[in-house]
Amino acid sequence: MKAPLTFWFTGLSGAGKSTIANALSLKLKADGYPAYVLDGDVLRQGLCKDLKFSPSDRTENLRRIAEVAKLINHAGMHVIVATISPMRSDRAMAKAIIGTAWREIHIATPLEICEMRDVKGLYRRARSGELSEFTGVSAPYEVPASPDISIDTDKKSIEQCVTSILSKTIL
Repeated sequence: MKAPLTFWFTGLSGAGKSTIANALSLKLKADGYPAYVLDGDVLRQGLCKDLKFSPSDRTENLRRIAEVAKLINHAGMHVIVATISPMRSDRAMAKAIIGTAWREIHIATPLEICEMRDVKGLYRRARSGELSEFTGVSAPYEVPASPDISIDTDKKSIEQCVTSILSKTIL
């Protein structure tokens, strides 16, 4: 078996991170590679439920996720992390924790498309001032400087996205 990797998906809310993460996990498992998805929304309901969305809480949220990903890698499984992780410095910290297993996947779907996909109404609420510190509206998102791969889910099917990730991350 190839050495386990952590595929760290970063992108705006509604970009398709969780959808592609789950599809990648299914593909890896079908090909005989154990994999586990760490979804930021799910982790905020348990492991990180004590954290809010301040910059320091976002950093701690990502630190915890990176530590868990590293443990799962050490157990012999690929990890797919789906989290906005808006700041380059926080992603650099996560990369330092995970080490050489790290692969940064930028889900680069444009803001306009993310807003059109907004089934939870989060962008609408952020634009009306109801939600503060919402990434892409009232809080910054720093695009990765040199991700291992960048994918616009508006331009490719789910299957094409998964194929691109696997072909470009040297799995």
